[in-house]
Amino acid sequence: MPRTFLMLGAINAFLCVALGAFGAHGLKQRLSTDMLAVYQTGVQYHFYHALGLLAVGLILLHFPKSRLIVFSGWSMVAGIILFSVSLYVLSLTGIRGLGAITPLGGVAFLSAWAMLAYGVWSEK
Repeated sequence: MPRTFLMLGAINAFLCVALGAFGAHGLKQRLSTDMLAVYQTGVQYHFYHALGLLAVGLILLHFPKSRLIVFSGWSMVAGIILFSVSLYVLSLTGIRGLGAITPLGGVAFLSAWAMLAYGVWSEK
């Protein structure tokens, strides 16, 4: 399982760099200032949680049997999809209904960090 999260972290970090560059260079003239800020927020939180996935992978090397830490990693993946991807799509399409999905991603992020903290704390 550590390898899975290390790979997911690396792939997502790659995607963040590519999406960030695309936003900075390809979308600057196409999106309003507000929508560009929404897009950049998606990239920012995506990057934080790509690094979080790398951390989960490294932590699992020390606590390989912790189901809570594994759930934390999957919660980060869910958060990336629900939070960051919804912001990418919202900023590119203007579909405001996607704003209802974004908070679910925020909850997934919060849950992931709480599970990670408790998972590390509770391991023997």
